[in-house]
Amino acid sequence: MKIKASVLVLVLHCVCIANSVIEMATVGGIEEYHGNALEIENLARFAVDEHNKKQNTVLEFNGVVKARQQVVAGMMYYITLEATDGGKKNKYEAKIWVKAWLNFKELQEFKPVGDEPATASA
Repeated sequence: MKIKASVLVLVLHCVCIANSVIEMATVGGIEEYHGNALEIENLARFAVDEHNKKQNTVLEFNGVVKARQQVVAGMMYYITLEATDGGKKNKYEAKIWVKAWLNFKELQEFKPVGDEPATASA
């Protein structure tokens, strides 16, 4: 009976370790954002406004296409958005770093979808 209990404890311990290793592999990874849509829209508008200021352009925000997030020292958001440039709709990718507890947000990158390499606006 003691042997069966010991084997069971050993198996459970191995399962817990394996589960921890799997979870560690995803920490810091980029994943789909499933949170507050208004928060992402506000961040996307912020990205367009910052890009306009820094590049002296007049893009007009149209909407969010897709959003992903990554845990860093705070949160990094990767937002694909649509904006109008001179009457023509284009898609852009914005990378925004947020540290909510410091009331900090910074546009790291803003580029048309498909452009290589990224044009840093910050």
